[in-house]
Amino acid sequence: MPPQPSSRRTVLKGAALAGVAGLGAAACSTDSKLGHAQTPTPTAPVDLGAADAVPVGGVKLYREQRLVVSCPAEGQYKAFSAQCTHAGCVLDKVEGTEGNCPCHGSRFDCTTGKALKGPATVPLPEVPVRAEGGKLIAGPDA
Repeated sequence: MPPQPSSRRTVLKGAALAGVAGLGAAACSTDSKLGHAQTPTPTAPVDLGAADAVPVGGVKLYREQRLVVSCPAEGQYKAFSAQCTHAGCVLDKVEGTEGNCPCHGSRFDCTTGKALKGPATVPLPEVPVRAEGGKLIAGPDA
């Protein structure tokens, strides 16, 4: 028996489902002008400015550079990507030492990179960072 041509209803159902799928993809995107980086960590050294901008025991979000830096002790720094490991959105704020992803509500410990609340389950990637001449430099060779 030869294949039957698709009915109008079948074609319209397929079009509707494709539209819904498109809306789902749009809902997962971020309104951020930063978008999603293909590589969540710097590929070249990045100057973050004054090292003393990160308080001892505190955390600073460098949203434009997609980095979060903590200072566990005077002169010691730890940096992580600020790009969520779930869908790639950039963290929008840090409360205490917890970073928040605005897209789906994932939360991260910005001193360790550990995912604290899902949907993200993978920790933030660590990024090398060093203080040099009073400035913080993050990325390769840091």
